[in-house]
Amino acid sequence: MGAAGMQLSLRLAAQGYKIGILCKGELMESATYWAQGGIAVPFAVDDSPAQHINDTLVAGDGLCNPKVVKFIVDNSVPAVKELLNMDFPVTRNKADGQPDLGREGGHSTRRIVHASDHTGKALSTTLINAIKKSKNITIHSNNLAIDLIVKRGKCVGCYALDIKKNRTITYAGKSNVLATGGASWVYQYSTSPQSATGDGIAMAARAGCRLANMEFTQFHPTQLYHPQVKSFLISEALRGEGAKLVLKNGSRFMDKFDKRAELAPRDVVARGIDFIMKKRGLDFVYLDISHKPSAFIKKRFPNTYKQCRDLGMDLTRQPIPVIPAAHYTCGGVVTDTAGVTDIKGLYALGETAHNGLHGANRLASNSLLECLVMAHSAAEHIHQNIANIKQPDSLPPWDESRVVNSDEDVVISHNWDELRRFMWNYVGIVRTNKRLERALRRVQLLKEEVREYYSNYRVSRDLLELRNLLTCAELIIRSARMRKESRGLHYNTDYLNKSTKPRNNIITY
Repeated sequence: MGAAGMQLSLRLAAQGYKIGILCKGELMESATYWAQGGIAVPFAVDDSPAQHINDTLVAGDGLCNPKVVKFIVDNSVPAVKELLNMDFPVTRNKADGQPDLGREGGHSTRRIVHASDHTGKALSTTLINAIKKSKNITIHSNNLAIDLIVKRGKCVGCYALDIKKNRTITYAGKSNVLATGGASWVYQYSTSPQSATGDGIAMAARAGCRLANMEFTQFHPTQLYHPQVKSFLISEALRGEGAKLVLKNGSRFMDKFDKRAELAPRDVVARGIDFIMKKRGLDFVYLDISHKPSAFIKKRFPNTYKQCRDLGMDLTRQPIPVIPAAHYTCGGVVTDTAGVTDIKGLYALGETAHNGLHGANRLASNSLLECLVMAHSAAEHIHQNIANIKQPDSLPPWDESRVVNSDEDVVISHNWDELRRFMWNYVGIVRTNKRLERALRRVQLLKEEVREYYSNYRVSRDLLELRNLLTCAELIIRSARMRKESRGLHYNTDYLNKSTKPRNNIITY
C-alpha cells in the first residue's frame, strides 16, 4: 500500500476507528516505495502557490480541473509540514537547516522536497513505522481483493483471496477505500513494481463506477536499460540537476524537440527519445551527468550511484543507457476532492483515482503530494459521514461450488506476456487508429478466453491480475479511440492537432 492509503489509515486510526489494510503482498510493496524524486510543494521564497498551480495546468495540457489543482496546492504546505513532524528524513540545506529543494521537468523553479534520491522509500518507512505503533490498524498481508460487494447501491465490503492459504475471505466495511495504485504493468516495460496491475481501477469499473481519461498513461523518459534489471527508474531529478540525454557520440538531441530540452514535461521527452530510437534503430539512448563534480553526484544521488556501480556503471565517469517505460496512470476512477466515487461507501485515492489534478499529463512529484492531501480530505469525509452508514447483518460468502484447481499456469503466463507486448506495440507512446483497433480485438479475444477457459478454475493471484489488466487494457484502448486529437500523453498520428474544446473522456465498463 502506498502513501495515500497509509496516511488515510493513520488519520482515521488516530480518531479511534478500527482499520483493516489488505495488501496483496507486504505493506512495503507499492509505487510509493520506489518513488525517487520527491514531493512538490511551494516552500521557496521565490515560489508561490500561483506558480505551482500554473506549472500544473501547463503540464496538464488543458484538462486539469483548476479548482482541484488549487485545492491540492493550497493544502500542500500543511500536509508536508505534518510529514516533516513525523521524523521524515528530509534532505536539508547545511546553511539554514531548511529542506533542500530540487527541480524537475515542467517546474518553473525548485520546489521538490526530497530525501536524497530515495524519497519514496523514506516516506514508506516513516508511515509504516507509525502504522506498526497503532493499536487500531490491522494489516492483512498476502490478501488480494477479488471484487467489491455492492448492495442496494452501497459498497459494504469485498471478497479477497488469501494467497498463502489459497482460500477466499469476505471482508465487511462501513467505508471502503481503493488505494491500489495504477495499471502500468499492462505494458511490457514499466518502472512500477509488479503489483501495479490496476486492481482497484478494475474492481471499481466492474462495480459500475465511471472512469476518466484512461488513455493518459505517463511514460517516464528514463528507465535504466540493463538485462539484469527490469524496473529501475532513473529519477527525473538527474535532469533537473543538469544531466543531458545524448547519443553514443555524445551529441544532444532534446533541444530539437523542445526549447526546454531535457527539462520539458515527461510526455515531450519520452516522445523525443522514442522518435530518435525508432529513426536510428536504437535499443536505447544515454543519460549523462558525468560533467558534474563526482562528490556532488555521490551525495545527491547515492542510491542511483550505488545501483549503477553494482551493475558495472559509474555515473561520475560515463553516460548510462536509458529507455522510456510506462510509469503513471493519469486516468482512473472518477472522484471528488474527498475521494468519493459514484458508489456510496466507496472511496478511491492516489493513482487509482481521477480527481482532475493531473489532466492530460502529470507534473513531476505532484503524485506524492496528491496522496498526502487527499488522504486528509478523505479521512475527514469518512469521519463526518460514517455514523449514518448501516451495515447489512451478513454478507454473502464467495461461491466456490464450481471451481477446480488449475494446471494451466503456463498458459496464464503466456496470456500476461501477450497482453503486455501488444499494449506496448499498439497503445504505447505513439498510436494510430489501426493500432488501437488491432489492440482492442486482441483484448477481446483474451477476455473471452479468460471468461470461458478459466471460468471454473480456482482463483489465483496470476489469474486475478490478468483479469484486472485485461479490464484496464480495454478501458485504456476504448478511451484512446474516443480521443480524436493528440493531447498530453496521448499522441495519435492520425489526429496530430489538438481540439479547440478540451474535454475529459468519461466511460463505464
